Amino acid sequence: MLTRSKVGVHKPNPKYANLHVARIKHDIPTEPRSIQNAKSHPGWVAAMDEEMDALATNKTWILVPSKPEMNVVGCKWVYKAKLKPDGSLERLKARLVAKGFHQVDGIDFSETFSPVIKPASIRLTLTIAVVKGWEIRQLDVKNAFLHGFLSTRVYMHQPPGYVDPIHPTRVCQLSCALYGLKQAPRAWFDRLSDFLLQLGFYCSISDPSLFICQSSHGVLILLLYVDDMIVR
Repeated sequence: MLTRSKVGVHKPNPKYANLHVARIKHDIPTEPRSIQNAKSHPGWVAAMDEEMDALATNKTWILVPSKPEMNVVGCKWVYKAKLKPDGSLERLKARLVAKGFHQVDGIDFSETFSPVIKPASIRLTLTIAVVKGWEIRQLDVKNAFLHGFLSTRVYMHQPPGYVDPIHPTRVCQLSCALYGLKQAPRAWFDRLSDFLLQLGFYCSISDPSLFICQSSHGVLILLLYVDDMIVR
């Protein structure tokens, strides 16, 4: 069987071609492939500084001396240029992600869980909202996984490009979850669910990502999909 690639015919994907044209039109920088490339662009540097400030404010880790018996996981920077619907630049986003594939089951983590609402729960809630004319809002929690607490000790190398000049050989002992860790979604869900239960919500038996609060003011429904929420 002959294909277009075998006979030398190559057609660009219109989706990516339009994206490339939009990037050129609005002068949008491409996502860097290394920390060296990111450091050469002030926009990406500002995005990384913002991420590091958020981690420092949240007291995500402390630096401790490295020991041979520690299982130290790696980390990397992930870059994304967030675009508006018209193709213009909304903001540059840099995320520090732990290399969770370096974690060892039983040492760095035990149970994992991702809070994902069931499609049937979404359809049912939206159907009731349309019939009753309810107002629905969608929320996106910024740096959601950073708010989860860790029950096990996890050690990580210092972020590339942000190694402490005074203690370059030390490692990060994580006290809060970080994107990429296997237990990060569960840690975030545990902390959020505890907070909602204290506010008077109760969790659905059939769907643990569905929370309902009933009061004299009415009914409040919250659907959780990882770090996105639908609130009625």
